[in-house]
Amino acid sequence: MFEDRTVVGLIEDITILNDVDSINVKARIDTGATRSSVNESIAEKLNAEETGTTTVKSSHGITKRKIVKLTIKISGKEITGTFSVFNRSHMTYPVLIGQNILKQNFIIDPKKEV
Repeated sequence: MFEDRTVVGLIEDITILNDVDSINVKARIDTGATRSSVNESIAEKLNAEETGTTTVKSSHGITKRKIVKLTIKISGKEITGTFSVFNRSHMTYPVLIGQNILKQNFIIDPKKEV
């Protein structure tokens, strides 16, 4: 039933890719988040192109955020998806992986460690 799914833990090492550069970071896996999120400094460093905006409800209130398209490598699998851009510098992890990425054939094992 789950044989073809990629197993990820609650924290994963990921690589964010673009045509010229890449950044390795730890990401938090969050099944409660509809869309993934990336720290604004990473989006700027990789010159991520804005594809739109969205309104996000979070513990920080309701905010309007830019949306960028990024390609990441997670658990050996390369995935392209949209990320909201937010100042995550006060948070432990600069990237949050939400349902829009996880629905691309991932399964979460809370016991799996990085």
